[in-house]
Amino acid sequence: MKGFAMLGIGKTGWIEKSDPVCGPMDALCRPLALAPCTSDVHTVWEGAIGDRKDMILGHEGCGVVVKVGELVKDFKPGDRVIVPAITPDWNSLEAQAGFQMHSNGMLGGWKFSNFKDGLFGTLFHVNDADGNLALLPDSIPTGEACMLSDMVPTGFHGAELADVQFGDIVLVIGIGPVGLMSVAGANLKGASRIFAVGTREVCREAAAFYGATELIGYKEGPIDAQVMKMTDGKGVDKIIIAGGTVDTFSEAVKCLKPGGKIGNVNYLGSGEHICIPRVEWGVGMGHKNINGGLMPGGRLRMEKLASLVSCGKLNLSRLITHRFSKFEDIEEALMLMKDKPKDLIKPVVVLEN
Repeated sequence: MKGFAMLGIGKTGWIEKSDPVCGPMDALCRPLALAPCTSDVHTVWEGAIGDRKDMILGHEGCGVVVKVGELVKDFKPGDRVIVPAITPDWNSLEAQAGFQMHSNGMLGGWKFSNFKDGLFGTLFHVNDADGNLALLPDSIPTGEACMLSDMVPTGFHGAELADVQFGDIVLVIGIGPVGLMSVAGANLKGASRIFAVGTREVCREAAAFYGATELIGYKEGPIDAQVMKMTDGKGVDKIIIAGGTVDTFSEAVKCLKPGGKIGNVNYLGSGEHICIPRVEWGVGMGHKNINGGLMPGGRLRMEKLASLVSCGKLNLSRLITHRFSKFEDIEEALMLMKDKPKDLIKPVVVLEN
């Protein structure tokens, strides 16, 4: 098979590899649509998870089943499927404990483009097909289905980690595609005011579309100072961090109410430590909770999120700003995610509708 790969830190290119082997519970698929992710950028150009040699990139996409193992019950060749970015081992002890994304070790459910070839190949392997694939409804275009792989579940997980409740005032830091889905998730969970932090106009417009009530520009001053002014010194109930750096946590803690919660879904690609301001954290006793988590994967979550789209409660078309149509366009689409031009939210390579 052919694939676009990480050759080493800071290096990418096209390679040829042997086709993957299909185990008894697994599936082999070919891509219908693919989307690059900022996580790929962190992995390749920052070396965030260490060096990788000749590893095919990509963890967002949908496909068609080519082959299934003899123990697969619910899928067959020809099925169009959503492929989640996180594909846990569902018989692991971690999955039984409710942390399937860490099956068999920290971040172990994140296989594609971490320690296993990803989706940017002419063929890709999916472990535990019955647990990790979901049928793609005919009503959802393949390009938008890519958003269900990672952007939607990760953004929504931010709202879950922050424990957004009816009437909460919520701050979303970072309004790239994940942050936009954090805005949408907080809105669906009943937040009242939603502050969205970002500067690119295309993202700010999309944030308002998805439910943001007020917009904040981080270039206009410290985020915490702006939030405290907008809330008459009270701060916010919940914060979702979907962008920024290790220093972002300091600003977040400063404008979080006592008893508030922070949900982080940002991939921290660089920096050694996260600094928490001692006094604003209540000298350790402010009941300000920080939860960071990798989004849950698996079939059930894909099916539920797809249902939101099919029923008209979640419109994903606003996330996609750049469309490509050839397999070789994956390279250009990934470079867009690296360079982030002002008009970009998300590029998608649609091979078949």
